Amino acid sequence: SDIRQMLATKSVENIQFLPFLTTNVNNLGWLGYGYLKQDRMLIAINAVGAALQTLYILVYLYYSPVKRSKLLQCLLLLVVLAAGYSYFTLLIDDEQTRQLQLGLFCSVFTISMYLSPLADLAKIVRSKSTRCLSFPLTVTTFLTSTSWTFYGLCVHDLYITVPNVPGIVTSILRFWLFYWYRPGRDKPY
Repeated sequence: SDIRQMLATKSVENIQFLPFLTTNVNNLGWLGYGYLKQDRMLIAINAVGAALQTLYILVYLYYSPVKRSKLLQCLLLLVVLAAGYSYFTLLIDDEQTRQLQLGLFCSVFTISMYLSPLADLAKIVRSKSTRCLSFPLTVTTFLTSTSWTFYGLCVHDLYITVPNVPGIVTSILRFWLFYWYRPGRDKPY
């Protein structure tokens, strides 16, 4: 729905950029982890996720009036990805160690992805408005983090299970914010 809103309004107003960026990095990391584990489910879902997030980022950049800061954020995360890829492929020879360290790396990014929508928490409380949060993204985050938590439990992989729990918690917090600061009570920023 966020991409539909951007296309319909030709604007990125009230749509956050950071969740798209961190989700894309997250998908690319888990894609690599899935490849190391030979887990077809991780590979397929994260390949589709990375493609969709790249599309969202391109649409956001196209409609964004402030491109420089967004491009710098993209560049910074590309540098982090390149450094991570270099580290995991050039400096770690043992595949088991590579898998464990990439799992930890992906876990940290997953947690940051789930926390990124809360970056505007002070603004939300101060303005008593949830206009800068996406309700569809909150629902999707809740369902996704819950699904991955259960999947991680089923395949006995703590690197998948543990980092998705904060996604459930932060989604519940955002649901509470939507309840507490209902759309009809919005005040301008």
